[in-house]
Amino acid sequence: MFYHVKELQYNAKPSQPDPVYAKKLQEILGGQFGEISVMMQYLFQGWNCRGDKKYRDMLLDIGTEEIAHVEMLATMIAQLVDGAPAHDQEEAAKNPVVEAVLGGMNPQHAIVNGLGAQPNDSVGFPWTARYMISSGNLLADFRANLNAESQGRLQAIRLYEMTTDPGVRDMLSFLIARDSMHQNQWMAAIHELEQTESVIVPSTFNREYEIQEVANQFMNFSSGEESSQGRWAKGPTFDGQGNFEYVANPEAMGQHPQLQPGPAYIHGTNPTNMQMMQQQANMNGNQPSDQSFMQ
Repeated sequence: MFYHVKELQYNAKPSQPDPVYAKKLQEILGGQFGEISVMMQYLFQGWNCRGDKKYRDMLLDIGTEEIAHVEMLATMIAQLVDGAPAHDQEEAAKNPVVEAVLGGMNPQHAIVNGLGAQPNDSVGFPWTARYMISSGNLLADFRANLNAESQGRLQAIRLYEMTTDPGVRDMLSFLIARDSMHQNQWMAAIHELEQTESVIVPSTFNREYEIQEVANQFMNFSSGEESSQGRWAKGPTFDGQGNFEYVANPEAMGQHPQLQPGPAYIHGTNPTNMQMMQQQANMNGNQPSDQSFMQ
């Protein structure tokens, strides 16, 4: 069960309207790594959780907090596009410089949303559930969560640098701090699961079925060997099952690929098909045979 507290989790009030910046702020609301994405991702991971109850509770705690972050951003965006009536904009737009600035405003904020936010990114692409991950494997999911928080914090910091509005920066400072906490949280949860399972996902597959020869090889598929200096190319593997091996010149291990000719009715381009069609055309006085469509 959810319930709504009327106060925001933290202040979301700009010092002055800025409809152009409101468009930019849409990215961390409805973009791939925005608050809507992590809100939905954490909630569905929690609702689908079949493991330890503490993980379900933790996921629903943070997922519910992300609802609050969506509310904060929607409120901020609405206020950034507020106070700029159409007639004032028309008058201001007589100045070529101002006209150029207003040209960067998202027109849908006024036309579609009535001076409000929308579940879209900064270029108007609608939020999609394909942004979220909920696989049922907690270690895989928590690693995806860490990536989401890393990308989200990066984008929030870039937006922080794009404004001097103290009110906007104050809200972003709060969100950036929570992203720091959430990164630490996911790293703690990942570390805990790696101690009880394995660092390789999934841990339940019998690794004897893997081709052992290539299981720990880093293969150099580019010119130069700078990649050989990385931790991924030497020393023990992180799953404790072997040692990394650097392969400077990997060789092909597979067969020469050769597909069977397609049937005549496909009318593909391959020697056998072309010969068959030519033979049929010759037999029928250069007229295609109806039988080619019946096979």
